[in-house]
Amino acid sequence: MTNTSQLSFRGVRASKFRHVYGQTARKDKCYENVKITKDAHDSNCCAANPKFLAIITEVAGGGAFIVLPLEKTGRLDLNVGKVTGHAGPVLDIKWNPFNDNVIASASEDCTVKLWHIPDGGFTENVQQWLVELRGHKRRCTYIEWHPTADNVLLSAGSDHLIFVWNVGTSTPINIIKCHPDVIYSMSFNRDGSLLATTCKDKQLRILDPRTGRVIKEGICHVGSKSSKVVYLGDTGRLFTTGFSRQSDRQYALWSQDDLSTPLRCEMIDSSSGILIPYYDPDTRMIYVAGKGDGNIRYYEIVDEEPWIHYLTQFLSGSPQRGLGYMPKRGVQTQLCETFRFYKLHATRGLCEPISMIVPRKSETYQDDLYPDTAAPTPALTAEEWIKGINRDPVLMSMKTGSVLPHAVRTFKPVRYDPVERKLQTSDKNNDKKFAFITQETVVDYRPVEMRAADAKAAKTSCNLGTKFQQTQQMWSRPTRSMTQLNMVSPTNGIHKANSIGIGSIGSIGATNQRAISGSAFITSEKAIEIIDAPLQGTELRRAYDAQGEEIRRLKQQLVLKDRRIHELEEQLQRFKMSFITDSTA
Repeated sequence: MTNTSQLSFRGVRASKFRHVYGQTARKDKCYENVKITKDAHDSNCCAANPKFLAIITEVAGGGAFIVLPLEKTGRLDLNVGKVTGHAGPVLDIKWNPFNDNVIASASEDCTVKLWHIPDGGFTENVQQWLVELRGHKRRCTYIEWHPTADNVLLSAGSDHLIFVWNVGTSTPINIIKCHPDVIYSMSFNRDGSLLATTCKDKQLRILDPRTGRVIKEGICHVGSKSSKVVYLGDTGRLFTTGFSRQSDRQYALWSQDDLSTPLRCEMIDSSSGILIPYYDPDTRMIYVAGKGDGNIRYYEIVDEEPWIHYLTQFLSGSPQRGLGYMPKRGVQTQLCETFRFYKLHATRGLCEPISMIVPRKSETYQDDLYPDTAAPTPALTAEEWIKGINRDPVLMSMKTGSVLPHAVRTFKPVRYDPVERKLQTSDKNNDKKFAFITQETVVDYRPVEMRAADAKAAKTSCNLGTKFQQTQQMWSRPTRSMTQLNMVSPTNGIHKANSIGIGSIGSIGATNQRAISGSAFITSEKAIEIIDAPLQGTELRRAYDAQGEEIRRLKQQLVLKDRRIHELEEQLQRFKMSFITDSTA
């Protein structure tokens, strides 16, 4: 009996995410005095990217939302600029995944509008939109950007229709009409070739977004309240949340090839708030948060039964009205942050960042936590996608943003061309690329051993200030060379002409240059080196810019170290207080 029990015991499951914990930001890193919307609609009410944070706000008439630069934390001004171009309340907002300055908003006025947000935000109300998309007959409830195709946007309305828009031309690509009732949610798969939806008729559908054809269909959650679905990346599986017949909250895992029965279905609790799932394809973790709840549960997806493992939950005493989340390219890798929420408090006007962190002792870059993630670059154009082409997302390394937080941003000014009736985008990143390409390459043909020896000697003599001292020598060498030309003795191999002085050297021109170069300065290689010492201005500027960048990087590292030391000191103080309290008790 003992041997059988020992054989059946498998021990603790190995996972690098078993100890993930949620850490709330300090008060000075939160956003206070925000008039968060009180609408009962079950959207996130918040959207974030590496540049901005957008929050739907409560207004007396029409609809509005605010856009704040991420670094503008603390208490907000009452007269902060808002986007106020909608005639009805705003129900959903989503940032363009390929342009950090473009945001789409859906409203009860039956329209979807695109807005261009300038760098740094704005100080006054904005009513001029970039593009207006009209087509829904009733209020527009949800919007979703295509994950790989540029300028493709989906909008779902209370008229039971899903419009597939080409926002570049402001025209619909397709209108999906297969839903007989209100649409609750929609989600693309990894390459955007399939679309999953949940509906009030309790059906889970997998569609072809180009044609609107229903590929698979099945009963989802039988409860009467709203259900949500999210595609689990490229695994071929879906995750849904909803309610049972007894109004218990539950989740289910499905295979896209068979929607008749779920792979797994589990009850969560008996609360009444609608559960919204958030999936991270890089770590294969899924977070589940309910409206009105104070906790966030998270699970890990695996490729074998039981398909999903419960990890733990983040607990807080304040209920949430909505949750926005940061794309993976915006997290801080030096803190081992894998996901970040922006929690909108239900009882006060506060937006609080919550970081999901994997505890690691080392502060270096962790390759196993950060595989290549989706880059802010489209894999194909809207026209290519319409023709039936599918491509996986363009990937980027997370090491790009490991030194500076929020370093991976886009700079793409967008304007609407009324003549061609389409959006015109210019990429400022191209200017930096061309500047790098046009830099002159200096080739060093010396052997590797000689170059290594020179580099080591330079570092030993000048330590970390090598580049700075070289720059000083470059700037000072031209002024010294003119004086040295007149004061070099004949013993160095230079035969001075009796009549040459400082004045004559300064007045070398078309008449005297040949005589001087032919008689006085041709017998010494050292004199020729002195004459050729002044360097080109572009090389000097390049060395100066490189040194400035190095100094900025070191300053940033010092700031991060000081911040981490301050956080650890606060944590140690809390441990001491709790230990004293426990000992006295």
